[in-house]
Amino acid sequence: MSRLRLLKCYIYRNRRNRRKETNVDSMEEKIRRIQAGDAHLFSDVIRLYQQRIYLYCFRLLNSREEAEDAVQDVLIKAYQNIGQYKPQADFVSWLYKIAYHHCLNQLRRQKFQLQLRELLRQEVAVNSAEQMVENRLFSEPVSAALGKLNVEDRNLLILRIYEDKSFAEIGEILGVSTATARKRYERTKGKLKKVLERKEKQLWTRVN
Repeated sequence: MSRLRLLKCYIYRNRRNRRKETNVDSMEEKIRRIQAGDAHLFSDVIRLYQQRIYLYCFRLLNSREEAEDAVQDVLIKAYQNIGQYKPQADFVSWLYKIAYHHCLNQLRRQKFQLQLRELLRQEVAVNSAEQMVENRLFSEPVSAALGKLNVEDRNLLILRIYEDKSFAEIGEILGVSTATARKRYERTKGKLKKVLERKEKQLWTRVN
């Protein structure tokens, strides 16, 4: 049984013998009640955010299996540390912050960047110009370019482009000001543009 399933079972046990909820609470109100002891309400957090956090972790870790483990760890950490959440902060940003630091630590442990650089050095065999053009049309050049960036820069782009986070939310997740988050994003976007331009030149050099 997975750790997340065990957590769900624990929450279910705490739900028994409680009166049925009649009002739909806002998430902030649910969190306040969870902090006060209504552990069964954390099942709503799992239901609402499990898939979103999984996709976020998957984009950072680039592995389905690692993302599945990560989302369990992140939600369990959130449950264990729910008392540290302050209502002044946005709960979703707080959750993403836990996910980011969890994935960052995992990437560092696995020396992910070193492994990635080794993979990028490998030459891809191309049988013909037609095959190269076909690969160019149906592959994900942006994903490949993201792999060229370090995890901090990649995280910025994922939060902004894939997760559609505002600069205020990104700043809260990263622990920096909104202005700093915006500047870092613009700088990182410039890096990505250069990587894509280089890949484009390499593509057409090989085709021609």
